[in-house]
Amino acid sequence: MSSQQNLEVKQSWIPKKERIWVFGAMAVSTIYLIWQLWSLFHLPSTTIHNRSFEHIFKDYGSNARIVLFVVVANYILAFIIKQGILGKFAHLKKGLVILLRIVKKYHVSFAVLAIALIILHTVAVFMFGFKWDFNNISGLLALIVLLPVPVSGLLRYRRLDKKWHLRCGLAFAVLFLIHAFL
Repeated sequence: MSSQQNLEVKQSWIPKKERIWVFGAMAVSTIYLIWQLWSLFHLPSTTIHNRSFEHIFKDYGSNARIVLFVVVANYILAFIIKQGILGKFAHLKKGLVILLRIVKKYHVSFAVLAIALIILHTVAVFMFGFKWDFNNISGLLALIVLLPVPVSGLLRYRRLDKKWHLRCGLAFAVLFLIHAFL
């Protein structure tokens, strides 16, 4: 037996072709998160308890919503293509396959950015003053359901997640839509 056969090849958690995008998104998101948290914590207290501050945390939420639509589009496009809904429209299906390929490539990067925006939104809401109303409770539930999604996403690379990434992601998507639009 050669020494090469004795070496066990360990698969990394993130595939090599996605690593640059994921680590780049993590770096950009971390820098943006630290910068925005620093600016939030250095606001005067009169600004924090003003109605204009409400627009600040709503902007974080709106930006997260836009990015999350791209993240969720991965599942929606895959579902449409797998179900064969577009049987007669072959040219449309080809376009959706190309779009799905692009969305899959950036799914994790956009998800990392969305999590940073959600953290900023959550911190700003608690700074403004958390009230026990439907909107805040639905957002808090969505945040709790979001917590296992990145962990199960890492397990997904090694096929160890038992579909938890999809289940938690869909539960988060439903709670997120309730929070954002009701």
